[in-house]
Amino acid sequence: MGATCSGPPSRAKVTAMVDPDAPLVALPAQPLGLAWPTSAWERAPMRTGIDVDGLVDEMFADPRYETTYAVLVVHHGRLVAERYANALPNWVGDDTPVDRLTPLLSWSMAKSMLHAIVGILVGEGRLRLDEVGLVPEWRADERAVITLPDLLAMRDGLAWNEDYVEAGGSQVIDMLFGEGTADVGAFARSRPAAVAPDTRFNYSSGTTNVLSGIVADIVGRGDPYRDFLRRRLFDPIGMTTAVPTMDATGLWVASSYVHAIAEDLARFGYLYLRDGLWDGNRVLPEGWVDTGRQLRSIDPDDGRGYGWQWWVTGDEYGSFWANGYEGQSILISPANDLVVVRMGRTDASRGKDLFDWRARVVDAFAGAGS
Repeated sequence: MGATCSGPPSRAKVTAMVDPDAPLVALPAQPLGLAWPTSAWERAPMRTGIDVDGLVDEMFADPRYETTYAVLVVHHGRLVAERYANALPNWVGDDTPVDRLTPLLSWSMAKSMLHAIVGILVGEGRLRLDEVGLVPEWRADERAVITLPDLLAMRDGLAWNEDYVEAGGSQVIDMLFGEGTADVGAFARSRPAAVAPDTRFNYSSGTTNVLSGIVADIVGRGDPYRDFLRRRLFDPIGMTTAVPTMDATGLWVASSYVHAIAEDLARFGYLYLRDGLWDGNRVLPEGWVDTGRQLRSIDPDDGRGYGWQWWVTGDEYGSFWANGYEGQSILISPANDLVVVRMGRTDASRGKDLFDWRARVVDAFAGAGS
């Protein structure tokens, strides 16, 4: 990782590790007569036979998960579990107790929100999936052939080290907290090609900020970008607390930064559960949700699946999830008509424990009716 090409890489035909045309589990429709949660979630008691309280108790009590701030479970469009605890560290004063009105940091779940924004622009014809030369700085070299799908799938071939602990050798640390902080897009665009596009999966926050820069070239930076996010994604689904963080150039740091309350994060997951539809309006183009949840790669580091800016579990229920640093997650399980949000601080070494907990939540709801 990190080596540059000795010459221009050719675009190779890839031997697929996964079947990108495999059928997907159908996304469920909104239950008849149920109000959309634009202004408020309808709440309902959990049906007998599902120990959701026990699973939520575990997440807050088991020391393996360290600190949990919020867990929300939405089943058939109703909030059946919601709990908050602990406090956000505040280095200049008292810690902030977490409740349902506390904005929480998305970390890399913002990547999945950028997937939505890219889809809106593709649906309007302002971006094309077959377009090349998307980045002006790349048009005179081997990176000119990188396409939008290559970037969305983290298969762009750029040299990048996504290491969250190794200072001095980690591009993500340098981008977010070091030399690249003022202009994350320029830092990410400066990365050289390491391999030909679409020949390997390499998870990269830099790639997402390259995508954010492509979006900014269309919608503008600073206030125009914030306004586009608000008008086209956040406001239509009632995600009114969402605040994206911009760098000094006015670029949304879409790799890492949206603050929102947990109920609003659940609304975003619910938009994807409902195939981009919301209260009779199509927020995302038809079929765009499928591009995110279609399995396209297997991460060689942990064996987990990836689509376009979304992780894919590969279970029988068609589950997929937005994932963030320290264990943030929005899980969507289409066969179970289920959204599960977990926010907290858990060391990366416990990632498998979080994955297994989400799988047990999904299994608990398997086959449960309305």
